[in-house]
Order: sequence, then structure tokens, then C-alpha cells
Amino acid sequence: MKINKLKTGLFGATIVGLLMLAGCKKDFGSINTDPSIVTDPEIKFLLTYSEEAVAGAHTGEWVYEGFEQLLRYSQHVTLNAYDIEPSVNSRYGRYYTSILPNLFEIRSRIEAKEDKADYAKMTAVTHVLQVLFGIRVTDMNGSMPYSEAVKGRTEGVFSPKFDNQELLFETWLTELDASISALSAADNATTKSFGNSDIYYGSNWNKWIKLANTLKLRIAARYENQNSGKTAAIASQVASNPVGPMMEMSDDMKYRSPGNNGVGGDINYRAAKFAGLEMMNFMKMVGDPRIAVYFSPNELVGSFRDTLSKYSVDLPSFIDLDDPLVQFQGAPVDLTRDIDQADYLLQQFTVSPNNKYYLISAINRRFFSPRWQGDNNDARYTELLVGAAESCFMMAEFIEKGYATGNAQTWYNKGVKASMQTMNEIAIAANSTTMFSGDGVEAIDDYLSNPDVALNGSNNLEKIYAQQHLSLIRQANEAYVFCRRTGFPSNNSAYFPREPFSDYIVRRLWIEDPGEVNRTNWSDAYAQQGFTPRTRDKQKLSEERVWYDKTAPAFGGANFPQ
Repeated sequence: MKINKLKTGLFGATIVGLLMLAGCKKDFGSINTDPSIVTDPEIKFLLTYSEEAVAGAHTGEWVYEGFEQLLRYSQHVTLNAYDIEPSVNSRYGRYYTSILPNLFEIRSRIEAKEDKADYAKMTAVTHVLQVLFGIRVTDMNGSMPYSEAVKGRTEGVFSPKFDNQELLFETWLTELDASISALSAADNATTKSFGNSDIYYGSNWNKWIKLANTLKLRIAARYENQNSGKTAAIASQVASNPVGPMMEMSDDMKYRSPGNNGVGGDINYRAAKFAGLEMMNFMKMVGDPRIAVYFSPNELVGSFRDTLSKYSVDLPSFIDLDDPLVQFQGAPVDLTRDIDQADYLLQQFTVSPNNKYYLISAINRRFFSPRWQGDNNDARYTELLVGAAESCFMMAEFIEKGYATGNAQTWYNKGVKASMQTMNEIAIAANSTTMFSGDGVEAIDDYLSNPDVALNGSNNLEKIYAQQHLSLIRQANEAYVFCRRTGFPSNNSAYFPREPFSDYIVRRLWIEDPGEVNRTNWSDAYAQQGFTPRTRDKQKLSEERVWYDKTAPAFGGANFPQ
């Protein structure tokens, strides 16, 4: 009989988390148990373990999912097309083995305490964290175990039912609202906290409230194509909350560790990654200062013009020698397209035997993986889990669409500012190319004064979408979900057009057959969603959609008010 991965995780992950803390218990002499097992762990360390697992899930997905699939589908980058590896969707297993068990254990131990009311805010944090990652899991998997998950050890539930996506959202909104309420209560002398064992916010309750409100906005956005009334209700709730969502760089949920190198040398795994053509063209058109943070210059620098003149050679027609940003060139995200840029992706342009130039801009590998060459040892990798720019742009979008009241321009400007400051801070930590020193307010204000960028009543929604799109390059899952739910970039746009793309774009991933223990529930969930079991066929995966995606536009299908 096959072993159920979920069942294994219910026992194994909690024990693994506890074993890591074995050194915290000194006196085992009076305990009639195996001294290698911690029987009374410090609950604040259990949170650290789960928080690190949340961050580690993102770094582990960058190669097979982030670059090879999601950021190519969203047209941020281009590289050779690859079939979907069996190693994708590691988020699913990680949720049940490394994230949920310790969060459940924390709550179980708090519940057994006489002074459990003093731990209410700690309990609230565990709910916010599991909702954060749960959204990520359902994005690509649809129905999933939740209400009956992680109950094998405590209640003997080894065949948890699969909750459908609509129920998941309702459950998570209830949990987030309860968490916001608990976190908003006044502290007293006996209020307990995780302290600095909370590696994200150091138990700053207001930051957790902002994160919870931002997660409500994520759910609101996912509701829109199925139930725009729910979107409006949630957006209005967040807008009226006294604390509100994340709105400046200091609110970002980031993970940074000296020993964490992101994808490391795998940044070049199987193929180099380059700037998408239309994204590059747009950034050049509006003079976006993030261009040199996201992408590396090609070899058209220095005295290359003198060399061209010396040998009487003209560059390919797609390059304008008068372009002040000539060193930044994109390539088609679909490399089967018969256009000049595709010809120079991996080969140099020859001027003479001793003068050859790469013309297409690669991604800035220092920015994405600071120590990818093994040097740059004082650099630090930053994983951006949730950014303030994201929530600001969602608020601007919802106000522009009439789902909430407020000033869309104010939120939009906050979003641009937060994005640029966050990306600059990540670049500084990586010892990479930066945009500005200090807070960059002057450069940001100058950017926002550009009529092609300013929210001035002309093409407002597409401008909001464009800036939202640019800001998500370090959040591959959110970039993909944004494009999937909105259809941006649009096939019909003259402002920021979507490139033609002939490859299948998957709209879901797969959950492996769990074996005999829970196959019935898994099979029922797949049948209810209209999913083909056990398929890894790209065409099938491009046709079958999770619940909130079933009525979404096609990629490129966005339409904007004229």
C-alpha cells in the first residue's frame, strides 16, 4: 500500500520541528521518555520553524516554476521553453509537512494553558501565516484539505476531505477577521508575544494587522471574476479598517539571511534568462529607473559606436543608435517568433573578428541571486513574500473600478513609491545596481510626473495594471495570478501590449495521487472541479481551471475603458 504523503506529514513534520529544538531542554533525568524528543518545546521557536519554511518555499520554486514557467507566462522574462518538471508544486507538500503542523501545535499548547487569553495575539499570528501560504497552495491546486487537515495525530483523521476554493476563501476571511480583532486589542502587562522569534515582524502586531488586511485584498482580487460583490465588500472593509493594509516599504514581509543565496548558481540552470521584449520597450518608453535593477546592460557600451564606424557596419534594424538606453534590449518571450531579436538571444553580433557584441539584456543575476558566481560574499539575498506596493496597487485598482471609496491616485502613487524603494533596498543588500541613494523621493516624483505614468484621468486602469505588473517581478506567483485574473498585458493595447505567445499556458498544477488512504476524497475533488487526474499534459493543464479562474479572461484578454 502506498504511503499517504499528507498522513506522513501530520506526524513527521511536527516531530522534525520539535527535534530541531531538542537542545532547548536540559533536564531529562526526571522524565520517563526518550531524551532525544522534546516534550515541552518553547512555542515561540515553533513559529520560527514555520516562518522559515514559508520563505524557503519561495526560494525553492524560483527555477522550475518562477522563471521557467510563471514569469515567462506573465512576459516578464524570456528563456527557452521547457516541459513542466515533476518537481513543481512543492508548495503543496511543504504546507502540510513544514508549515501547518507547528502552527497547530502552537495553538494546541496555548489552549492547554491556564492563562491562554494572554496568548491571543500569538494565536492570531499563526492563523495569518497559514492563510498566507494556503492562498498560495490553492492558487495552483484549487480544492485542498484544510478544515480536516493536520488532525491525524490529535483526532485520528487520516483521510481529510478536500475543501473547495469558495469554502476556503470564506474560511480564511473568517480567520483573518478574527485575527485582526485579536491583534487590535490593547496590550496589557501579561500579553505574551513571540518576540524576535517572529523573524518577519518581531511581534509588531500592527504589521501583522496590515499583512492580514493585505491578504484580504488578495482574496478580494481572486473573487472578482466569480463574485465582484464579494470583492467590493472586502475592499470596503479593508479601506475602512483603522490600521489598513500594507502601504509603505517598512510594512513589507521580507526574509533575509546571510546564508540564504536564493537560487544560487541555478540562476542559469538549463537556460539564461533575458528581458521580455514588450516589458523592456515599455520601461524604456516611460523612463523607468527600475530597468537597470531588473536587467543587465548588453555589450553596446563604451566606444562601440567608434567600432561600428571603423568597420562601416550597421546594427540590426531593431536597435536605434540614438536611443539613450540602447544598452537595454529585450527579446520575444516566444522564441519561435521570426523576428530579429530572437536571432541574437544567444549569439553575438559580429562587427569584426575581434569585435562581437551580445545585444539582448539578461536579467540582473546579482539582483535575483547575489552570490550566483560564488563571490560577492557580503551580499544578502532577500525574499519578498508580500510587498506594500502590491496592496497599494490593489487598492488603487479597486477604487478605480468602484469597489471601494478613496483616492485611487494617492494609492497608486504610494504603490510606485513602495515598489521603487523596496527594489532599491533589495538591490543594495545584494550589492547590485541601484536606482538612487537615500529615499529616492525626488527620482520617484519625477517618474510620477511623466504623463505616460501619471494617474491623470487618461487610461487610468491600464496604468495601474502596468505598474502593478512591473512591481511583481520578485513575486513570481503573484505576477502570474495577476495576469491570469486580469488578462494583462492586453493583446489590443498600444500602451503595454502583450506579445504573441504560441506555447500552452498552464492554469493549474496537479496534486499527486495520495494513495489508498485518501484517494476517494482526492478523486471526488478532481471530479467536482472537472480536472483530469494524473495528467501532466500542458494542453490539459491550460484548459482546466481552478474555481476563481473559471470565468477569468484569456491571457491577453484585458479590456480597458476608452
